[in-house]
Amino acid sequence: MWFILALLSAVFAALTSILAKVGIEGVNSNLATAIRTGVVLLMSWGMVFLTNAQGGISSISQKSWLFLILSGLATGASWLCYYKAIQIGEVSKVVPIDKLSVVITLALAFLFLHEEFTVKSAIGSILLLAGTLVMVL
Repeated sequence: MWFILALLSAVFAALTSILAKVGIEGVNSNLATAIRTGVVLLMSWGMVFLTNAQGGISSISQKSWLFLILSGLATGASWLCYYKAIQIGEVSKVVPIDKLSVVITLALAFLFLHEEFTVKSAIGSILLLAGTLVMVL
């Protein structure tokens, strides 16, 4: 099931880029990001109430609150940069660079979460870097 959800995530992310490029035309990128974020906020809270998960709020630890807030700030910064980049650049070049987050995530997971970085991970990272360079040059 995780594979199907991950594949759907990739499809929706691709649609996000195309729809955003069309929608951002003539709109301030920060305003466009705020509108997108508002829609995501409504959709997320809708799912919380639809699945009756709102009762779990009181059991969230301070550590989890801190890291969820930091994650939200990182997401916001990413989206603001991404929207400005697709507004002034070509989506076909911005998206591959944005997807370098996979390589950066692997490195950060190794450094901070002590996750295994295998030969397969290294080869995949090198291929992703090479593919990104080919696509943007």
